[in-house]
Amino acid sequence: MSLINLVLLLALTLIAPACGYGSHNYMNGNGMPKITQLTPSSTPAGGQGFSLMITGTGFGTDSIVYWGMTPRTTIYNTTTQVTADITAADIMNMGMVQVYVHSGGANSNAMTFTIQ
Repeated sequence: MSLINLVLLLALTLIAPACGYGSHNYMNGNGMPKITQLTPSSTPAGGQGFSLMITGTGFGTDSIVYWGMTPRTTIYNTTTQVTADITAADIMNMGMVQVYVHSGGANSNAMTFTIQ
C-alpha cells in the first residue's frame, strides 16, 4: 500500500464516525430531547383541530411528536421548537393526553395536554 493510500485510509477512518449527525442539534448537553412547554396546553372538548407548538431543547430534523401513542404530522422549526397537527377527532372528548417528542433515537419527557 502506498503512503498516499495509507494517508487517505487514515483520514477516512477518522472522519467517518462523525458523519450522520448533522441534522441533530442537541442543545441540552446529553443528547436527549426535552419538552419545556406546550402551546396551547389545553383546549375545550369538541373544538376544531389546531397546531400544537412544542418548545424545548434537543429537537432534530427527524423529530416526531406523539399525541399519546400516536405519531402526528410534525414540522421541525428549530432545535428548540416543533409543531404538530392535532385534529378535531383528537380533542372530541374531555381528558388528558401525554405529549412527547421522539428525536435522534430518543424520547423526550412527556407533558400533559388537557382537553376540558
